[in-house]
Amino acid sequence: MNIVFFGPNGSGKGTQGAIIKDRYKIPHIETGVIFRGNISMGTELGEKARTYIDRGELVPDEVTIPLVLDRLREADCRNGWLLDGFPRNISQAIRLDVALRQEGLDLDALIEIVLGREAAKKRIMGRRICVNDNNHPNNINIEAIRPDDDRCRICGAELRTRDDDQDEAAIDQRHDIYYNKEDGTLAAIQYFKDLSHKRGTPAILELDGGNRVEEVTRELIGKLGNLGLK
Repeated sequence: MNIVFFGPNGSGKGTQGAIIKDRYKIPHIETGVIFRGNISMGTELGEKARTYIDRGELVPDEVTIPLVLDRLREADCRNGWLLDGFPRNISQAIRLDVALRQEGLDLDALIEIVLGREAAKKRIMGRRICVNDNNHPNNINIEAIRPDDDRCRICGAELRTRDDDQDEAAIDQRHDIYYNKEDGTLAAIQYFKDLSHKRGTPAILELDGGNRVEEVTRELIGKLGNLGLK
């Protein structure tokens, strides 16, 4: 099953993405990882991406989309993939849709973790990172996963904060892009929802990001199961 995965920073998307990858044995594809891999291998597209990244600029679609498509053609994607972090705006959504159809690749499902902006920001600022496993959920602002005595609630390891998690300006900048309904990420999501209404695909799976982690997981697995993914 081919899936695009959306959710604002702070929604727990990374945790749920790791669960999908492990449970269904499909690759979790992130554009940042694709960039780094191509840059380290010195590919032509990787070198083009590097010129923008080194200047602190966004990599343009004409570089990003071919890199994404190259990754989706790899052998481990034969039985499906989970695309995370792309598209980020409506222009990228339209170009990705066209490119996938040209490649004969179907987009089966869109997963959206729905969470309000203020709640997402509070979660980010309360997030604590386990030095052993950054997928261990720890957050001082969420009672259900609040760590004990500043130690990981899963394994007891040391916890740290990420500098950018405490940078309100940086958080607001990322959320300005995500919550933009005109041409940002919410507009991209709506584009695929409109396609679903017209074409019948992709299936739209909305998850309540305000629930506890295990409740979101249960809802996610149930909805994927209804689509035949076991």
